[in-house]
Amino acid sequence: MSVGTPDESVYGRTFWLAYIANTLLVLANSLTFRFAELVVFLGGTEQRVGDIVAIALTISVAVRLSVSHVLDDYGTKRMWPLCTLLFIGGCAMFLQCRDLSWMIYAARVAFVVGLTGMFACSMTHIQNVVPPHRRTEVIGNLGSSGFIGIIVGSNAGDWIVHAIPPGRTQFLVLFGGALAIGVLYLFIVLALTRGQSKRPAEPSPYAFWLLLRHWPGMVVLVSMVMGLGVTVTTVFLTRFATSQQIDGIGMFFTGYALSAFGFRIIAAKWSRTIGRHWMLVRGLMGHAAGHFLLSFADNGWEFILPSIVCGFGHALLFPAVVSLGSGAFPSSARGSGTAIILAFTDFGSLVFAPLLGRIIVAAEPHVTVGFQRMFWTSSATALTVGILYTLIAMQHLDAETDESRANAIAGELEVADH
Repeated sequence: MSVGTPDESVYGRTFWLAYIANTLLVLANSLTFRFAELVVFLGGTEQRVGDIVAIALTISVAVRLSVSHVLDDYGTKRMWPLCTLLFIGGCAMFLQCRDLSWMIYAARVAFVVGLTGMFACSMTHIQNVVPPHRRTEVIGNLGSSGFIGIIVGSNAGDWIVHAIPPGRTQFLVLFGGALAIGVLYLFIVLALTRGQSKRPAEPSPYAFWLLLRHWPGMVVLVSMVMGLGVTVTTVFLTRFATSQQIDGIGMFFTGYALSAFGFRIIAAKWSRTIGRHWMLVRGLMGHAAGHFLLSFADNGWEFILPSIVCGFGHALLFPAVVSLGSGAFPSSARGSGTAIILAFTDFGSLVFAPLLGRIIVAAEPHVTVGFQRMFWTSSATALTVGILYTLIAMQHLDAETDESRANAIAGELEVADH
């Protein structure tokens, strides 16, 4: 799994425990990709799905931006288990939902706040234990665990839907499975954080002041496009498959994950060669092409090509966005910076989820046309941001690339001295 020079301090017990934990987290989340189907089962529409997602993300973004400093003040020792308990609580509330009452909104809020907090804690934890010039590499390699989780989770979800007759029992098994995995994840988190200090550090500035002082730049817009992509594939894709009578979404997510896993390994050193800015440009173009191709899928096999292209885009976008975004903040506020940049991914979902839902519904009774317009909207947005970001890539060097070159030169000089 590791690439480059082996380094026990990087790829040791902490990394592999975090790797297992992240695999389980994405597996659990993948079982909930049929949230839109649950809303429709309870009597809602795609528009209602978008509204529920947007409300939950509004609260999630507000909470994360208002208390992001807590992650630095109290550390992952306290915040990671707390976020996991929120996730478990959200899954438990989904099991109680029998109509579109306040409970499904509350369940989605707890679920999303917990899920995004768990990812932020995981990314903060791993960044704090690796050398600065290897952060992007390790973020990418840790993120590859999610591809395993998404393959297992999406196919397990398909199997559950096929094995269990349509009805409430399907959703009890799907969200109950996510809850059980969340409990197992909690035990791993407790093992990972054992021995860490509970004593609060010096109080960190609030997110608003950190953003004013250390604005990450246009990477914020790229993070929002990532949120758009997540909304399309994890919320609305299952409804698209149902409308097209495609037999499940496992085919897409299997191809997506295998592609992203492969390209993540291939691109492990790109942050230190071509630089993170050009990684973002390539990732955005992959997003644009993949979502455009999705609009023409009529059966499961036609998910394969767009899944490979989308996987390529994700493989490059996520580590570069997290590394560039959180790297704009001082190391003492690394947790806050990670939470903030990931909050902008949620903000992208918040902005686009209700819009996409309305685009789909507006085309009724021609539902296929509505989904095509949704894919085209996502593709055009990524393409536009990719073109704009090209200007950044052309004019600004990447500090991580410069540091890697400096280390290589220093190594050559040391060899020459001997």
